[in-house]
This record gives sequence, C-alpha cells and structure tokens, in this order.
Amino acid sequence: MPLRSLTCALSLLCASLAAAPVLVLASPGVARAQAARDAQAEGFVSTQAQRALALLNDQSLSRAQKAARFRTFMDQVADVPRITQYVLGKYNRTATPAQKRTFAQVFREYASGVYESRLGDYRGETFRVTGSVVRRPGDVIVSSLVTGGQLREPQTVRWRVVRSGLGWRLVDVEVLGVWLAVAQQQDFTRTVDDAGGNIDVLIRQLQAEVARRGRT
Repeated sequence: MPLRSLTCALSLLCASLAAAPVLVLASPGVARAQAARDAQAEGFVSTQAQRALALLNDQSLSRAQKAARFRTFMDQVADVPRITQYVLGKYNRTATPAQKRTFAQVFREYASGVYESRLGDYRGETFRVTGSVVRRPGDVIVSSLVTGGQLREPQTVRWRVVRSGLGWRLVDVEVLGVWLAVAQQQDFTRTVDDAGGNIDVLIRQLQAEVARRGRT
C-alpha cells in the first residue's frame, strides 16, 4: 500500500516532537534562500516545540487526554486547510465539493491517528533552535535539534513557517532529509494516478487505514 512509506516518515516526525504529519506547501529550495535569520519565526518554532514537549512529557494526562489536547494544539500551530488542499496535488482542482469534504474529514482522522498512536512513546526529549533562513519575508525555514529521551541519536528537524493574518503557521517539516508534505502529496497523487484519476479510491484507502487503526 503506497501509504506505508508516509506512515513511517510521520512516525519519525512523532519521534521528533509528534508534530503534524501532515505539514505542507511545496518543498523549499535552500539554494534560493537568503542568508538572513528571522528571530520571530525562530521564537514561534521554539515556543510551540516547547508546548509540544510539555504535553508529551505530562505524565498526569491519559493517552486520550493527550490526543485531544494535541489535536487542539495542531489546530493552533498548523495551517490545516492549506495542508488538506496541498496533499491532493493536481487532483484538488478536479475533486468535487463532496469529495473534498469527505477527503478533508478522513485525511484529518488518518493524520491524527498516525501521531496519536505514538503519543505515549516519547518523553524526555530536549529541543533547541539552531538557526533559520529567510526564503522571503514571512516565509522562513527554521532549523532545530532534538536530543535525548527515546531518540538513539540527535535528530535534525527543519520547519517551514509562513506568516499570515493569523500569525505564524507551520506548513511543512523536514525529517531525515524528507519534506513530509511533498512525500505525502507524491504518495497520494500516485495512488489516484494508478486508479485512473478516481479520487474515491484514495478516500477508501484512507478510510480503511483509519478503520484498521481503530481495531488495533
């Protein structure tokens, strides 16, 4: 199933803060970036990462409580509507309104299930921002290092954040050299391509994966 490789990548992201699987815009080209740093973007990533770690390390919360609070946290940090549109790729233009609504619902359940299944696995990690690169004003890649806890070795994670009327929002994450949004879009587009452009096939695969996780 083509979604498995993405699930593995998202699990790595969970190990690096359980951050949104699903995090999204086109992969940023570092060669195009400017040399400047952005203190506000770095502060946003640092603050939100510390919030995530505090949640993950709160042993007074049950797994269900952590899952509920983490969903709320991601709604505040990530641009979820943009994520949902992006991962459909070219098929976002051809999907019917009904298909978009159904996909948005099941994709959210699928993505939430990936990190919620790992929420209890990570504790004791430490996080620090190591720098940033401004691609253009309001569009910044923030570099960080996650160490300790359940990680066998330090993990470099890069975060693409964009500033809008709502403030800074997370739009993509790079783990082990892979921009997760790009990998996700490629997986989903390949699935629909193989189905002759039938978006309902992707929706059914995601629904089956959500149901499978619900039984385990």
